[in-house]
Amino acid sequence: MGKLKITKKHHKHLNNPFPSTPKSLPFIQGRLLFNSQNVPSNKIFSVGKDFQLLWSIKNGGSLSIYHQSQPTKTLWSTIPGQAFVTAALCETEVEESRGSFAVKDRNVYLLCDHQTIEDIRVISEPDHYFDQFNDLSSGNTSFAQKNDLKDTQFPALMITGWLFSNRRKKRHQESGIYKDTQFATRGPPTCARYWVLFDQKNNNQIGFQVRVGPPNFEFQQRISPTPLGRHRRLRWKLGKIRRRKLGWFRFVTRSRGFVAGSSSSEEEMEMKAAELTEFNRICITYSSEGNERFYGFGEQFSHMDFKGKRVPIFVQEQGIGRGDQPITFAANLVSYRAGGDWSTTYAPSPFYMTSMMRSLYLEGYDYSVFDMTRHDKVQIQIQSNSVQGRILNGNSPSEIIENFTENIGRPPELPKWIISGAVVGMQGGTEAVRRVWDELKDHSVPISAFWLQDWVGQRETMIGSQLWWNWEVDTTRYHGWQQLIKDLGAKNIKVMTYCNPLSSSD
Repeated sequence: MGKLKITKKHHKHLNNPFPSTPKSLPFIQGRLLFNSQNVPSNKIFSVGKDFQLLWSIKNGGSLSIYHQSQPTKTLWSTIPGQAFVTAALCETEVEESRGSFAVKDRNVYLLCDHQTIEDIRVISEPDHYFDQFNDLSSGNTSFAQKNDLKDTQFPALMITGWLFSNRRKKRHQESGIYKDTQFATRGPPTCARYWVLFDQKNNNQIGFQVRVGPPNFEFQQRISPTPLGRHRRLRWKLGKIRRRKLGWFRFVTRSRGFVAGSSSSEEEMEMKAAELTEFNRICITYSSEGNERFYGFGEQFSHMDFKGKRVPIFVQEQGIGRGDQPITFAANLVSYRAGGDWSTTYAPSPFYMTSMMRSLYLEGYDYSVFDMTRHDKVQIQIQSNSVQGRILNGNSPSEIIENFTENIGRPPELPKWIISGAVVGMQGGTEAVRRVWDELKDHSVPISAFWLQDWVGQRETMIGSQLWWNWEVDTTRYHGWQQLIKDLGAKNIKVMTYCNPLSSSD
């Protein structure tokens, strides 16, 4: 895997009030090729009993998924002629301070931005599925565990092929993905197998799984049976002879439109790349309409529509100000990145629905970024070499939410006591709680609970009064804690506290 570096920023008296946006992997775009000998020209495949997948070779090849009840409504589709699965291997640095994080992508060691489709196979039953996958992956079943298929309704569909790099001349610096790349990308030509599985989970959910195999540095140009592919194979053979004569490192470190660097640093990058055994980024790219609006992504505060945004799915401190000035300026000045930004949140979710009633979500806990900055496409970047998710069918927001929570779970019904009176949120200690209690009782105000955020006590810091994050009761501030709970409980009043398991005391 790529190197992961984690650093803690010490709290200085003065910090940069305008911290720069962390560099990240740019929007990756590549070509899609297909094997015309194995892949049909145009065909509709059944996925389970309720979904269909259309493969079309028009304009370079694309996939589209429909629900059989609405064959004219596309739930998900790829962009004709463009890769829908790409992979990279990056070095990542994470800076942390007081629960705030900056995730930075550094060197890109490997990049496979082009894709081929070698085969589309119908899997009719579980045993057939495992036989097919083991045949394709040489016995590697990490992608095909039986519990992954517990909800599968057959037939399922498996798409296989190759991801590969195809570095060209300097014009790539001015177009394509390298236009946005602000950090070095140097690595030997490589390819990797990939597998994509589509399977029906229930009447309104189709699951997808993507896995990318290890990089193959013995790059064989067998990606296309077309005359163009034969030309490339010939060119590869000539290049192989050239490498033998000139030496591998001289061949791969010549400038090919990547950020310039010294020969020694490029050789070091090549040597690091050759030692790496698997990719740590998967990118899934698919189409979007220019006027399509995106909603969701969990607890978000700054935007309702995320079209044109790049949304990270990462739990962290929300920050003080979250981009609003001058409060964010002041918070960042006295504590590193304490102000947060528009995307920082305690409860993000890799789920969205759109104005066209299309919806998708990821399963698992890998860090991911949803990039909707292009008007006609979406790209999800996942820090892993495999990913699982689901595509939802629904005709209204309520239907989509119902289908979404059917799988992830729904909160239990609220207890009756929570709506029997006021929930009083306050701070101050035992005497303050008893005083407020007496005042509300004198005015016959029904109380269902006291919510006491400062039960752990408070401390003075450079940015003011803050809680202790050790999640133990402060018996000085709340002396007689157990007796307070007992006295309130005798009046059917609950005591609620605040606890963040992701935080720890400095």
